[in-house]
Amino acid sequence: MPTRHRDVLSATAAGQLTITKHPHGCLMVFPRPEWEKFRERIAQLPMSAQWWKRVFLGNAMDVEMDGTGRVLVSPELREGAGIDREVRLLGMGSYFELWDKGTYDAKEAEATQGQMPDVFQDFSF
Repeated sequence: MPTRHRDVLSATAAGQLTITKHPHGCLMVFPRPEWEKFRERIAQLPMSAQWWKRVFLGNAMDVEMDGTGRVLVSPELREGAGIDREVRLLGMGSYFELWDKGTYDAKEAEATQGQMPDVFQDFSF
């Protein structure tokens, strides 16, 4: 975990994290308090979303940062996200996304070559 996030995660989540699959092919890394909120929202979804509940809740693994901020990601989760060696960690507000670097770079290039979604038409940068 990068130093800029480590202290905050230690203070707000005692270094306790939960990692699960994301439907876009990466992993979501939640500070434990944020995971609890997300888990409750997912658990309340109707039966028509049962498979997505399984993806998010059934693949979730609790982990802890070690003294140097390292986190052990299980082989199952690494394989599910195609993570081999190099990774990219993105802060997404209440959670992080952990991507295989090559996969992220390709998807970002594809996204930025296309048009921005209509939702950004009135957005001010």
